Amino acid sequence: MSKELLNYIVNREHHKFRRDFDVDLASQFKAEGLSPKERMTRRFEILSKEETPVFLPDEKICFVRTIKNIPDCFTEDEWADFREKYYIHELGYMSNLSPDYETVIKKGLVEMRKDADEYGKRVIDAIFDLTDRYREAAIKEGKDDIAKILERVPRYGATSFHEALQSFRIIHFSLWLEGNYHNTVGRFDKYMYPYLKADMEKGLYTEETALEMVENFFLSFNKDSDMYVGVQQGDNGQSMALGGVDEDGNEVFNLLSELCLKASKNLLLIDPKINLRVNKNTPMRIYELGSELTKAGLGFPQYSNDDVVVDGLVKLGYELADARNYVTAACWEFIIPAVGGDVDNIGAMSFPKVVDICLHRDLLNCETFDDFMVKIREEIHTQCDEICAQFDNLWFVPSPFMNVMMRGGIYDGCKYNNFGIHGTGIATAADSLVVIEKYVYGDKSISKDDLIEAVDSNFEKHSEILPIVRYEAPKMGNDIDEVDKHAVTILGMFSDELEGRVNCRGGIYRAGAGSAMFYLWHADEIGASPDGRLKGEAFGTNYSASLIAKINGPVSVIKSFTKPDLSRAMNGGPLTLEFASSMFKDEESVKKVAALVKAYVDMGGHQMQLNAVNTELMKAAQENPDAHRQLVVRIWGWSAYFVELDKEYQDHVMSRQQYTV
Repeated sequence: MSKELLNYIVNREHHKFRRDFDVDLASQFKAEGLSPKERMTRRFEILSKEETPVFLPDEKICFVRTIKNIPDCFTEDEWADFREKYYIHELGYMSNLSPDYETVIKKGLVEMRKDADEYGKRVIDAIFDLTDRYREAAIKEGKDDIAKILERVPRYGATSFHEALQSFRIIHFSLWLEGNYHNTVGRFDKYMYPYLKADMEKGLYTEETALEMVENFFLSFNKDSDMYVGVQQGDNGQSMALGGVDEDGNEVFNLLSELCLKASKNLLLIDPKINLRVNKNTPMRIYELGSELTKAGLGFPQYSNDDVVVDGLVKLGYELADARNYVTAACWEFIIPAVGGDVDNIGAMSFPKVVDICLHRDLLNCETFDDFMVKIREEIHTQCDEICAQFDNLWFVPSPFMNVMMRGGIYDGCKYNNFGIHGTGIATAADSLVVIEKYVYGDKSISKDDLIEAVDSNFEKHSEILPIVRYEAPKMGNDIDEVDKHAVTILGMFSDELEGRVNCRGGIYRAGAGSAMFYLWHADEIGASPDGRLKGEAFGTNYSASLIAKINGPVSVIKSFTKPDLSRAMNGGPLTLEFASSMFKDEESVKKVAALVKAYVDMGGHQMQLNAVNTELMKAAQENPDAHRQLVVRIWGWSAYFVELDKEYQDHVMSRQQYTV
C-alpha cells in the first residue's frame, strides 16, 4: 500500500486542485431551445474540457475531479414544468444502475461508438479528448507507464489488469461527470479477474503486488466521493458485489475477491462498499474473511443469499441467467447489470402507519382481532394503491453515456423495468399488533378506548399502560411465534397486494423489507404506537428489531427474522445487527460472528449487514470530530464517516441494539 497516497487522500490534499465552475448553463441552454439530450451532451463536452489533468503521489490509477460542481441542465421553471407533466424520481437524473462495465472494458469505446447515437458518439469523443490530455500530461511529468496505458484505454479493449482498472476508472469518472449518481460497480471480481489471472500466469504479479494494485484502485473511489452526496455524506452508491454464482451456477469467488476484502481491511475507507454474495455451499473461511471486515468497523460486507435471491427473482419473472447475475444497487436492492432499468427505491410503505390508521379508524368497530386484521389488509391495499398511483408517466433526464453503457440503451428503460417499494418499521408494527391481540382482544386488560387515548397522549393518559406494552409485551427478535407471526402476515400481505400490478414502464412492483432513511421520516409521520414506542422515537433501521425492544441475543433475532418468506421481499432489505466492538478481542469472536451469518443464510435469510460499534467512541467523536475523522459506521445500506453525519443519524446509530456472541 502507498502510505503517501493514502494520507494524501485522507487529508484531502487533492482538494487544492478543485475549482468552481460558475456558469449558468441551464439559462443558456433554455435560451437556445436545446433538447434534453443535446443539453446533457453539451454539458458533458463543456465539463470535460474544463477538467484539468492531475496526478496524485504514487497513484497508478489516474483521473480525479477538478471541477467541484456540475451545473444543472434545466432552470427551476423548467423543472416545475416537468413535474407538472411527469413523475420525477429524486433528482430526475439516472441513478442506481449497474452499467455494462464488462463489455465496455473488453471491447473499448471505439467499438461501442459504432452503435451509439449521435449524442453517445459526442460524449465518447469528449472522453477521448480528456484521456489524451491526461496522456500528454503524463508524458510531460515522466509518467511513462500511465501514458502507455492511456494510449489504449478506454479507446480499445484492455489487455492487462492495469489497463482494465484504468479503463473502469475513466468510465466510472465519466458517468459521475455526466450527472448520473449512485453509480454502482457491479460484479467486480467476475468481470475483472480474467485480466488478473492472465497477468499472474505471465508472472507479472504476485499476490502481494496484486494486492497493492487493488489497494491503489480502491483509493481512486475515495478521491471524489465527498462530491457525491445522497441523503447524507457517504451515501454515494459505490457498491461492489463479490462472490456468488455465475450464469451457469458455478462459484465466482476467486483470488481477486479475497484481495478486495483484504484491501478494504488494510485501507479502512468507506469506498467501495462491498456486498458479498453467499449460499449454502459457501465455505466458512469466506464468512470469516467477511467478519474480519466487520471487526475492522467498516459496516460491510453486506451479505446476500443466492439461494433465496435467485429463486425470488425468477419467481418475479427474471430469466435464470440474469437472476444469477444479480448485484445490489447503492444500498441493498437487487438489480441486474447491463440489462436492468429497475427503479428500486421509487416508494415506501410505513407498516406502523397502517397500524396507526386502523387503530384510530377501525379498532372500536372490530369485534374480533381477525376483524381488525381484515382492516389491516384493506389498508395495506389502499396504501399500495396510493403509492403506485404516484408513479404514472415517469420521466428521467436522458443520459447519453449511460445509454451507451446499457445493452439496448436506457432511454425508455431496459429489459427489466420494475419498481421497488420499501416496507418500513416491520418490528414496530408486529409489536403493536401483538399488544392489540394479547391485551385488547385476549385478556381484555386494556380497553380499546384506553389504548387509543394512551397512544394519542404519548402515554401521559393511562400511563400505567406504558410499562406493560413497552417492557412486558412480547417483542419481535426474541423468537416468540406470538409476535413473529404478525411480521409473517404483514410482509405476506404487502407482497400479495403488490403482486400483479403493472407500472407505467410495463414492469412489475417488488416488495422489500428495507427502510432507507424512512426509519426517521416515517416515524415522524405518526405519534406514539401501541407497542410503547413514544412520539419522536425512530423505527429500527431496515429489517431489524425495534429500538425499544429488550432482545435476548442475536441468535433469537435471526430465528425471528427468518420466519417470513423472504423470497417474496425481492426489493431487498437486510437484517441489520450492531455488535459491541469490545467483543472482537480475539479470533474466536470472528469465527462466532461468521457462524451467525452462516446460520442466517442457512435458515433462509435473504440479506444481512453487521456493524461493530463503540458508543463511547461515538460520543467522543460528537464532542471532538477532528480527532475521529475516520470513525466508520453503517447507516442503512451504506457506510459513512460518523462525524460527517447529521446528529439525528449519529444518535440513531448510538441507540441501536448492541449484541455480543
